[in-house]
Formats: sequence, structure tokens, C-alpha cells
Amino acid sequence: MVTKQISAGHGDRKQASLTEGPIALGLLSFALPIFLGQLLQQCYNMADAWVVGNFADNDAFAAVSLATHVTFLIIGFFNGIAIGGGVVISRYFGAKDREQVRRAIHTNVLFGIGASVLSTAVGLWLVPHILLWMKTPESVMPHALVYFRIYFGGVSTVIMYNICMAVMRALGDSLHPLYYLIFSSAVNVALDLLFVAGFGWGVGGAAVATVIAQGLSAVMCLFRMCRVKDDTRLELKRLRFHKSMMGQVIRQGLPTGVQNAVISIGNLAVQANINSFGAYAISGQGAYAKVEGLVFLPIMSMSLALPTFISQNLGAKEYGRAKKGAAFGILSGMAMAELIGVLFYFEVQHALRLFVDTPEAIEFGCIHARTVSLFFFLLAFSHCAAGVMRGCGKAFVPMVAMLLFWCGFRILYVTLALPVFPVFRTISWAYPITWSLSSLVFLVWLFKTDWVHGFDGKKSS
Repeated sequence: MVTKQISAGHGDRKQASLTEGPIALGLLSFALPIFLGQLLQQCYNMADAWVVGNFADNDAFAAVSLATHVTFLIIGFFNGIAIGGGVVISRYFGAKDREQVRRAIHTNVLFGIGASVLSTAVGLWLVPHILLWMKTPESVMPHALVYFRIYFGGVSTVIMYNICMAVMRALGDSLHPLYYLIFSSAVNVALDLLFVAGFGWGVGGAAVATVIAQGLSAVMCLFRMCRVKDDTRLELKRLRFHKSMMGQVIRQGLPTGVQNAVISIGNLAVQANINSFGAYAISGQGAYAKVEGLVFLPIMSMSLALPTFISQNLGAKEYGRAKKGAAFGILSGMAMAELIGVLFYFEVQHALRLFVDTPEAIEFGCIHARTVSLFFFLLAFSHCAAGVMRGCGKAFVPMVAMLLFWCGFRILYVTLALPVFPVFRTISWAYPITWSLSSLVFLVWLFKTDWVHGFDGKKSS
């Protein structure tokens, strides 16, 4: 067995410690279920896109294509806090401080409940304004409003699943969230076909299917957490905010939440310029985004595994192991990304046809893909390096870099460059340019700072 199994004492669940065993095999073993889980999460959006793209019109597909950037603006903020909570749990788990682990779990779940209510209210109020600001074409707007009103009406299912998933992964359990996603993804595909292809509900049917399926996975995670028989069991009577613990979660997670939000703002600004090229540009870019979300999953999975690995090892004071794991995770992520990028460059047309069959939309998607795909290694480096920083409690660094480059500079570039070079490819170049800038900052930080010894191990009260 790759990782040591640390029993919580008297329970039937055993959680995986990443502080012992072969580093490469341990990281890959932990990242594999995350990859499969991310793949299944992509299936939610891909199923919506595929069914709508094949059983509805181009305007309906364009509406679904807007979903990623718009929903991530709000959900990404709270997911960032969840990642911070996972880092705190991983730290205490690595230090074998079970009482603090229990407090962190209950604080995180209660935060998720509050975040669910707030996300619903903010989403329902804000989305119509965002769609107008993005210059959404009039023909697309009615479909987009239907989709987002249903989606944000049930957004609590998405928030609670991600909170529970972060808790379970922090304890070394990346398998059970995967099992629940397998089931809910199958349900999502079946409901998509029933509601969209069968009942003809269009984008509204796709949104309803997503909410129901995601809700099932959230309920199964909560049920699992309440039924385990060790001292990390979730108990409703223990749900309360531990002030100092919540402070640690906010310190670790708020920078990532802000980072996610500002990246979304930057992407929304870019999307607004894409929208100015018309519905075919939206569809082509949307189809590209679905394919990219799929092919980039191995790298994203490594970047999600690294915070748990780094945090557990720093909590256990395994500093050398943390450095070796960081190096392996970053280099392997970059290698995978570039291989994928080269393959994607040559096969992009076939990949796009999975979602759109309109030549005009495919042309836009190909322009973007062949501009950015050979620079995927830079995107991988930025994500994996940011994962290392979150794991060592330095989430503020990637937040600042993303704010400056992936939001501020990206918006500035598109605003200034597009009037001078008014072609679609000008927009596409915003991505590799800003990936390069953030990668340079992260590279300097990793080599110039002693990031393993600044880890905050202060307990909550």
C-alpha cells in the first residue's frame, strides 16, 4: 500500500496519510480519484452542452456556453474558502491533532450552509446585470436567464458538495466523493436526455437536471460524513463556528476565494469582447472551453492534490518530503500539459465537433485553441505552483498575482489591443501572455523564499 493508513481509533473508516511512502506514487494515487471526480464534474456541463447543442438551437447552446464564467464568479469565491478549510484540516490531520480536526470539520460545514443561502440570493440578483454587462446578444439572453435562474435557485447543492468534498479530501479520502459523482453523473445524463431531448424543455431542462444530480451527490456526501464511526464524524449538535478556527479558515481560504472571483471578472471582461463577435463566436469559444476543461483535467487534479500533500507533510514537519512532492507535482503537471497541448493543437476540429457542427462556430474555436494550446505548460505551472502555495499557507501570493495579471492586465490588454488589432485572435493572446507573467512571479517566489518553514501551526481555541 502506498500511503500509511491512520485509524481514527474505533471507527470503520481509515484515512490516508500522505506523510509516508513513495512520494510520486503517493501523489499520483491520491490525485487519480480527484481526476476521475473532476472528469465526472465536467460531465455535468458537458452533458448539458452536448444535449442542448444537439437537441436545441445555436442560441440555446450559446446560453449554456456562458455558464462557466458566470457561475464561477460566485461559486468560485466560496469554493476558495472551502479549499482554505481543507488546508486547515490537512494540517491538523498531519499533526495528528484530532480535536482540532473535528472542530475544523464542523466549522467548515456550517460555513457551507451559510454560503449556500448567500450564493442563491446574490446569484439571482446579480446574474441579469452580468449578462447585460457582457453584451449578451438579444437572441441568447432569454435562454441564459432561464438557465441561470434555475441554476442559482438550486446552487446550494453545488456549494455543499464542494464543501463536503474538500473536507473528505483533506482527510485523505478522495475515493468516496468519486463514487457519489459516478452515480450522480449518470443521473444527470439521463435527466438531460429526458428533459431536453424528450420533453423539449431546452436550457431550463438542462439546468434542472444539473441541480437534481448535484443535489444527490451532496446528500450522499453528508450521509457518509454523518454515518462514519470515528472521531471525525459530522454531528449536527456540534455545528458551530469556532471563532479562532474560522479565522484560520478565512486566512487560508479568502485569498483563494478572491483569486477565483477576480479571475472570473477578468474572464467575464474577455467574454464580453468575445460576445461582440456574435453568437457563433460565443458557441465556438464555449465548445473550446468544454474541450479544454476535459483535456486539462489531469493537470488540475495534480494542482488540487498538492495542497493536501503539502499541508499534511508540513503539519508533520516532513519539510524535505514537502519540497520533493512540490517539485514532482509541478514538473509532472507541466509535462502532461504540454503533451496534451500538442495533441489538442492538431486534433481540435474533431474535438469541437462533439459540441457544435456549425462551420462558423468551429472556426472561432480553432482560432482560439491554436493560439493557446502550445502554452499549456505555463498554465500548468501557474496552477500547480499556486497549489503548493495554498498548501503551505501562502494563498495570498497567488491571489495577488492572479489579481494583477489574470484580471487587471488581461482586461487592460484586451481593452487596448482589440481596437488596434480588431480580430478574434487578439483576444486569444490574452491568455498565454498572462500565464507567462504569473509563471514568472511564481517561479521567483518558489526559489527565493523559505516556504516550508513559515507554516502557521497555531491551534484554535
